[in-house]
Amino acid sequence: MSLPKHSIRLLALCSFSPLVFAADLPGSQDLPIVPRMTDAQIVDYRPSVELERIYPMGSIRKISGQLRFDGQVSARGNVTSVTYELPPEHSSTEAFTAAREALQKQGAGLLFWCQARDCGESSLWANEVFGNAKLYGADDQQAYLLLRLAPPQDNTLVALYSITRGNRKAYLHVEQFNAAAPLGDLQPTSATLLRELKSTGELNFPALTSAPDETWLRLISRGLNLDATLRVSVSGTHAEAWRQALIDQGVRAARMETGSVEGSGLHIELLR
Repeated sequence: MSLPKHSIRLLALCSFSPLVFAADLPGSQDLPIVPRMTDAQIVDYRPSVELERIYPMGSIRKISGQLRFDGQVSARGNVTSVTYELPPEHSSTEAFTAAREALQKQGAGLLFWCQARDCGESSLWANEVFGNAKLYGADDQQAYLLLRLAPPQDNTLVALYSITRGNRKAYLHVEQFNAAAPLGDLQPTSATLLRELKSTGELNFPALTSAPDETWLRLISRGLNLDATLRVSVSGTHAEAWRQALIDQGVRAARMETGSVEGSGLHIELLR
């Protein structure tokens, strides 16, 4: 008995569908805090395990066989990671940005953010930091971000790493670290504050509700002075005190104005 032409076409599609739509790695699952990009597939999954973890907060390099970076967060806790291969229509940058924005909407704070060659060698991130050879690609096609979740989950860190390989396959790696003990006081780097300001157009510091804090004043002023062409507005209950303190730290007065964004914390907005 012969089959109708449309039935033959349907059978052909069914036969090839497993090749076109690859299944997730068996036993894998998404991390609830980071939504999956449409049509992305899990190609590496490592369930929760307790270990000592070091997250770099600087460009990484190897000197005399030792991994070196300017800063780090080091703690013991439980780590879970998932690596996605992205569909051809989405870039690693798109996936990285979507994950960052989703975490920031949940109140996560950025600790360290680098892109391209500012991160160092991709081979070191892939093999030494994450232990995942799939993440090795072009140095100028990578991005790394370390975030801290908002209270009461502030003893949880999330690391994002995106890469496009030489074969044009793009990947996003997401790692969640739940510290076994309080992480204490952690500040972002000044360069990270500048990158966040340029990328998102604003910096929010909801916890800075009082007069200028010396530590944060130093970090913010250094970040603003890394690019003297930027102009910003400063808002919040103590906005004028912060503006004057930033001037005292060397930020030119002409680059800042008092803003009108409501809220008790400090808010800095990029003036386009």
